[in-house]
Amino acid sequence: MLVWERPEPPDRPTPAPLSRERIVRAAIGLADADGLDAVSLRKVAAALDVGPMRLYGYIDTKEELLDLMVDAVHAEIRPTGDGWREVLRSLADTTRQAARRHEWLADLIGGRPQLGPNTLAGGEAVLAAMAGVDLDTVVPAVAAVNAYVIGAVRREITERRAERASGMDQEQWQVAFGPYLERTFATGRFPALAAVVRDGPHLDADETFRTGLDFVLDGIGARITK
Repeated sequence: MLVWERPEPPDRPTPAPLSRERIVRAAIGLADADGLDAVSLRKVAAALDVGPMRLYGYIDTKEELLDLMVDAVHAEIRPTGDGWREVLRSLADTTRQAARRHEWLADLIGGRPQLGPNTLAGGEAVLAAMAGVDLDTVVPAVAAVNAYVIGAVRREITERRAERASGMDQEQWQVAFGPYLERTFATGRFPALAAVVRDGPHLDADETFRTGLDFVLDGIGARITK
């Protein structure tokens, strides 16, 4: 029986009452602070001031805990709007915002199918907004938006982590590596890349995300209006 359907153990009088919700909240707090490496049943139990064995019955494995954590964050991903385009844009935006609040989500999103109630509710909202559109279009359209968001979010979070690790922001990085690129481009071996770096648009993270999403949504719109 999946964790979503398995009843919790009966309440026991104890100085530290437990529930799956409390366990998941503690795990998310650890992951938000120090990443997924900080999450284990032992560390979660310590954060709750209970012994690790107390967690069993509520959660059998770390994989179940990770599934519960992802589904809990999906409560923050609530697609809204009128019409398929607004709802798909809302799906993309709220997913990105959730990943920016919980960077560890970028390491888990897009993994095995998520079947928790919050995830299913979000999927229901998206599909309901696309009612009337042929399912042969709906399924790949939603998959395309999800694929774009997953890739964009993972790249953005990876860049944020690299920036923190290096101690350099984008401007400092450009100062450090700009001369190397100028010397390389001066050889004439990479004219297309040189043109992009020198003359192309330099978008910030928000603009990059919105522009790429517009390309995806425009393509879906062209298919729907055929």
